[in-house]
Amino acid sequence: LRGIDLTVLNRGESALRPLPDGVRHLRADVRDPASVREALGDREFDAVVDWVAYTPEHVATDVELFAGRTGQYVFISSASAYQTPPERLPVTESTPLRNPYWQYSRDKIACEDLLQREYRERGFPVTVVRPSHTYDRTSIPLDAGWTAIERMRAGKPVVVHGDGTSLWTLTHHTDFARGFVPLLGNPRTLGEAFHITGDDVLTWDQIARALARAAGVAEPRIVHVPSDVLAAEDPEWGPWLLGDKAHCMVFDTSKLRSVVPDFSTQVRFEQGAREIVEWYDADPARRVVDPRFDALFDRMV
Repeated sequence: LRGIDLTVLNRGESALRPLPDGVRHLRADVRDPASVREALGDREFDAVVDWVAYTPEHVATDVELFAGRTGQYVFISSASAYQTPPERLPVTESTPLRNPYWQYSRDKIACEDLLQREYRERGFPVTVVRPSHTYDRTSIPLDAGWTAIERMRAGKPVVVHGDGTSLWTLTHHTDFARGFVPLLGNPRTLGEAFHITGDDVLTWDQIARALARAAGVAEPRIVHVPSDVLAAEDPEWGPWLLGDKAHCMVFDTSKLRSVVPDFSTQVRFEQGAREIVEWYDADPARRVVDPRFDALFDRMV
């Protein structure tokens, strides 16, 4: 609809989200720079977006690959890079970047530092985008995933961290796109960072109850457990929980709206929850119970 000539470069191995018609598809492994160079040939781009850059080594390779062949390089960072827990709400793009709990977030911060240095010293045309919790029909916001919904349907209790009242911002992928696409090729975004989040702010209890209703459960059995207790019980989940979801995160999107004036949130989570459950119910193979989370919930209860 916007007349974008889109090229996607990936390994071509994912059937979960098939590419739409009209997209040019290049096959290469982004972790193999030689294969990327071969696939790119002499192509140049108005904008390049890397959705799978997680370490400074990844973005350093991107700088080498795309310097001189793109008018804009968009790095997908993370709102979890912001000060955790935040000293002030709502979070703005000037909120400090600091996350002592989660290595993933610290790596994203290091990536941003490298790219901003490249912009300042060499004019590399970077734009940083910090999504928060963006979801589609395949992604259940609860860390236990389908296990939590299966337990709700079976009448078993589900664990919600803290007291269930901390505020969390969920953004449907189509709402994210409404804010993201207009940034592409926009010269006012170079050297800048933007978070793209919706206006749908819920408590974790509200999130769990919305999923329960979508799954046909009138009232789920919610058990609250302190986040630090959960983190101590499950060291694999701990950094993820304490470094992100344990804290209230509400965002001011004024900066985004200054360059995308018509940005608005159109999909509430109640609708998104129905999309999620319908997608999982459509294929029994998708409804996988994670025995680790199942056992953890039983222990915590």
